[in-house]
Amino acid sequence: MEELEFKFDTQLLIDGHDLSEDAINDYITEHFIGDCLLVVGDDTLIKIHFHTNEPWKILEYGQSIGDIYDVVVENMQRQQEGLQG
Repeated sequence: MEELEFKFDTQLLIDGHDLSEDAINDYITEHFIGDCLLVVGDDTLIKIHFHTNEPWKILEYGQSIGDIYDVVVENMQRQQEGLQG
């Protein structure tokens, strides 16, 4: 089975104030390694979806700009191998 470059599908919601999709997208792109980045929402609620090998860094960043919840981290490598992710 092929090894995935980025094995953790990381998703979370951020509740905050004066949040900016563009600023969050730019920060993640500049500071974290991964792919399939999606940042959507408004100035009080943002959803992030990101594939990375270091999901804890995304969670720490999210918590630094607001209150995170609905956190999902799935191991896509295990899923690819037919195991529970």
